[in-house]
Amino acid sequence: MGTFRAAILLTGFIGSSLLAMPFQWLALKLDLPVAKKIPNFFHRWLCRLIGIRVHVEGEPFRDGACLLASNHVSWLDIPVLGSVLPLSFVAKKEVGAWPFFGTLARLQRTVFVDRDARAKVGEQRNEIFQRIADGDTLVLFPEGTSGDGNQVLPFKSALMSVAQLAVGQGEEAEPVLVQPLSVAYTRLAGLPMTRKFRPFFAWYGDMDLFPHLWEAFSLGPIDVVVAFHEPVHLGQGGNRKQLAAYCQACSAAGVVNAIMGREEIAVSGQKEAFFGDSEPGRLAAE
Repeated sequence: MGTFRAAILLTGFIGSSLLAMPFQWLALKLDLPVAKKIPNFFHRWLCRLIGIRVHVEGEPFRDGACLLASNHVSWLDIPVLGSVLPLSFVAKKEVGAWPFFGTLARLQRTVFVDRDARAKVGEQRNEIFQRIADGDTLVLFPEGTSGDGNQVLPFKSALMSVAQLAVGQGEEAEPVLVQPLSVAYTRLAGLPMTRKFRPFFAWYGDMDLFPHLWEAFSLGPIDVVVAFHEPVHLGQGGNRKQLAAYCQACSAAGVVNAIMGREEIAVSGQKEAFFGDSEPGRLAAE
């Protein structure tokens, strides 16, 4: 049964991708507004096809320039987050050279960065900033890699320096906000997903993509919790390293919150450290 399910889903995934790609290419070529919406529709369809139920908590920031900073678990994060709202991703440059998936990434206007080239950090930051200033929503995975889905790895701060910039001039300048995100894979076939099964959906280490994709497709439908946490900007105090620590704490708290089914969890000390003497607050899954 698992093999049959995987074969059907993989065929549907490849077929629907090949069908959507020419329309997205044409929309980008003609600079049509629908180019932002086609990937969103496609990812919604893909989640239905695979059997991913996405539960959204909190609200994405929509009132200005904002970078989303999320933990990274799997290639499944792309359709999961892409189904929630129109957006693009910041990915390592190697992704652009992948067969098939690299093409999909380029069609979604992914920003490719070289994480090993420190001399290019400023240039890459400026590209991210310009996209955000132009009204695009970008997702950054500051861990720099994907984890096993049970914990959040340290967030790197280099590209978060985009929060040091502002959109506009003079008194009309608006700071770039950074909104932490958490992605947690919580249920498999309606039952709580334990530590044993979560790595079947997490893609990390030296795993080959297609065998992992086949294995994930062979299992039952899954539930994923995407939580939007409180956005912040550097005008409120702190520096990019404190900002990265705050975003990591929010993502880690959100993952624990979703996995354990807790209604509320504190971000111990991180928000207080970022805001100084202001109220540290709490995160709640509403």
